[in-house]
Amino acid sequence: MQVMTMFDPFVAIADPNRRYLLMALRREPKTVTELSEGLPITRPAVSQHLKALLDSNLVRVTPVGTKRFYAINPEGFAALSSWIRQF
Repeated sequence: MQVMTMFDPFVAIADPNRRYLLMALRREPKTVTELSEGLPITRPAVSQHLKALLDSNLVRVTPVGTKRFYAINPEGFAALSSWIRQF
């Protein structure tokens, strides 16, 4: 079953801040606080960018206690790759 997304993943990755967040998540899950370090935008702005990435199925979130860990969602990237491979 394919998950319907509310946000176009190509629009999501067009933003440089979102690409930075994706690169930061390549190796391990991170919290908003960890992701905010090194970005010239506020934590609420990081949260908004993460919401767009969640809505486009490119990241997933796992609550652990009071923290929320964001990670790359391989299924979302598989769908992007599949679309690109047709060319």
